[in-house]
Amino acid sequence: MAPPDWLWIPITIGAALAQTARNAAQKSLTASLGALGATLVRFLYGLPFALLWLAAVKTAGSYAWPSLNVSFAGWVALGSVAQIVATALLLRAMAERNFALGVAYAKSDVLQVAVFGFVFLGDAVSGGTAAAVLIGTLGVLLLSPPDPRHPFRALLTGWTQRSALLGLGAGTCFAMSAVGFRGAALALPETPYLMAAAFTLAVAQALQTLLLGGWLLARNATVVVRTLRAWRPSLFAGFMGAAASAGWFTAMTIEPAVHVRTLGLVELLFTYVVSRRVFRERLSGRERAGLALLTGGLLLVTLTR
Repeated sequence: MAPPDWLWIPITIGAALAQTARNAAQKSLTASLGALGATLVRFLYGLPFALLWLAAVKTAGSYAWPSLNVSFAGWVALGSVAQIVATALLLRAMAERNFALGVAYAKSDVLQVAVFGFVFLGDAVSGGTAAAVLIGTLGVLLLSPPDPRHPFRALLTGWTQRSALLGLGAGTCFAMSAVGFRGAALALPETPYLMAAAFTLAVAQALQTLLLGGWLLARNATVVVRTLRAWRPSLFAGFMGAAASAGWFTAMTIEPAVHVRTLGLVELLFTYVVSRRVFRERLSGRERAGLALLTGGLLLVTLTR
């Protein structure tokens, strides 16, 4: 049975909420585990929950196991590796002196998802979707610009800097990961969408755990040891990470990745509004404009697809 046309919207919003909670949990772990250790937590401690979700979906729906094929293996490998590389590039960009510029360029991933989704998967981009992507991206850049005084000039003049190139590479890899995971789920055409998403998630998390965990064991085994010792606080981060990924994967099985990634920007809206409410800070004119554009882009992508 095909899912309702609107189902991807609440699933995406739920995934964004779960990712906000996961980011907060990972942030608290970074101080003790380092950036790569906290990243490993996302995969290592998310894997058991991903497997439980797969078992629950299979049992509840009485689904058969998907028939594996070369196309599925290629797409899931692309998505898994691209996500790890994107994280590494983003961490490198944040370590640069002009890290804000790199982070800003990394946010081009939504624009790149539209291009890659069309080229590799044939996902059409309507005029309304293109407008939503552009409006939402402009809103994000106004909320966290590399230079608050001249937000767009910094992007136009700084694109050759090392931090900008690292950020652009991170955005490209994040976009490729989204397209790869959607491609993997679509490579299982005879499998119901919920089972296809759950199976893709479990395989991807297992592969990422093996790849990143194996690399860390070879390069710096103490990070893995510290990650295993910090299992109590890591479980919550792993659970929320698996919940977020389950939402993203399911939504992208139903809907083109560009729509899901654009609506997924609501995560930034959640984070920004909550932080301002907690710290009672007043919004500047630039920030108010950014919030208005971001909200407009989110509404547009849900109404015109």
